[in-house]
Amino acid sequence: MPYLNDAEGTMKRRVFLFGFAVIFLIGAGCVGPSRLEMDYGTSFNLIKFNQILHSEAEKNLEPVMELDGVSAQGSMEKYRKEFEKPSEMGYTPLAIGTILGVGKK
Repeated sequence: MPYLNDAEGTMKRRVFLFGFAVIFLIGAGCVGPSRLEMDYGTSFNLIKFNQILHSEAEKNLEPVMELDGVSAQGSMEKYRKEFEKPSEMGYTPLAIGTILGVGKK
């Protein structure tokens, strides 16, 4: 054994390194959750919670009586008329990727 040829020594080194890599990967897989994993989804839940004004509102199935019919109809007509008139800008603001004709209709 003290007189190993080069091929045997290389093979033993490879087996040792492979075994070490396997043990390392198994050990790394057993690590507990990281700080990021523990807080995963917290910001989404906080935003959702802060946007809900009345958390018990889903249990109330009665219609909302805050806006009368005449006011609602006027609001909807005004909203629909906004889409009938042409844009006052005269150009398309989303034409960013074009090279020729930037800002032209």
